Amino acid sequence: MPRELSRCQLIERSINTKFRKTLWTPFMTAVTKYELIEPGDRIAVCISGGKDSMLLAKLMQELSRHSKVPFELIFLVMDPGYSPANRKRIEENAALLEVPITVFETDIFAVADIQKSSPCYLCARMRRGHLYSKAKELGANKIALGHHLSDAIETAVMSMFYSSKLETMIPKVRSTNFEGMELIRPLYRIHEEDIIAWARYNGLSFLQCACRVTERSADPDAPGASKRQEVKQLIRELKKTNPGIEDSIFNALHAVWIDTFPGYVSDREYHSFLEHFKGK
Repeated sequence: MPRELSRCQLIERSINTKFRKTLWTPFMTAVTKYELIEPGDRIAVCISGGKDSMLLAKLMQELSRHSKVPFELIFLVMDPGYSPANRKRIEENAALLEVPITVFETDIFAVADIQKSSPCYLCARMRRGHLYSKAKELGANKIALGHHLSDAIETAVMSMFYSSKLETMIPKVRSTNFEGMELIRPLYRIHEEDIIAWARYNGLSFLQCACRVTERSADPDAPGASKRQEVKQLIRELKKTNPGIEDSIFNALHAVWIDTFPGYVSDREYHSFLEHFKGK
C-alpha cells in the first residue's frame, strides 16, 4: 500500500510536477545562467514571511537535496518589529513547509516609523545591512533574496518614469560594505503571477506586507498607494492587449544597445555618445 504523503511533501511535489515549467525550470535557469551558486557556498536564504521568500526557501531546499554542487543553507528570518500575529504566521508557515528557520530581532520598524522623510528607503537599507551582518556572523558568504522577474521589470519602469534613468536590479551583486559577501536573486526569471498560482493551489496564506506605514493605509493595493502599485496596474492593463509584454521588457534588460543611447553610466561615471562619435 503506497505511503500517504504529508502536506509538506505534496507542496514540494507540486513544484516538480504542476509548476515545474513555471517555477522549477526558470529557477534552475537563473541559478545556472547567472552562476549564482558555487561549490562550498554557505547561503543565508532571507525569509520575510511573504510568498516570494517562502517559495525561495523551498526551491533552495529542494536544490540542496539533489544538487551535485555541495553548498550549505541557513534560513534566516529577521524580525524588524512584527506584530505577534505576523511573527506567529511566519513561524507556523515555516513549520508547515519544514523550513528550519533562524530568527533574530531588530528595531527597524520603530526607527523607520518615526522618520518623516523616506521611511521606506531607510527601512530597506537597514534591513539589508542587518541581514548581511547576521549572515556573515553565521559564516555565510551569500544572502539570497526573493526578488523575481516582475520585480525586475517594475523597477526598470519605475526608474524610467520617476527617476529619469534606466536602472533595474541584477541577478547577483557584490556587497560594498561587507567584504566577501554577495547578494543573489534565484527567482530572477520567475513571474509573480506563477508564485501566486502556486500558493493558491496549495492553500497557503503568507504575509502580504507587515510594514507599519502600509498597515495605516486604507487600501495599500489601490492604484496611487505606491509607485510600484501604479506600475503593476499599468503592466496589467498593457497585458490585456499584449500578453507577452513582461517577457519583452525582461528580455530588453538583457539586450541594451548602448550605441543607440545618447548617454550611459558605467562604474558611477557618466559617458556621452560623443566620446565614441568624436573618436571615429
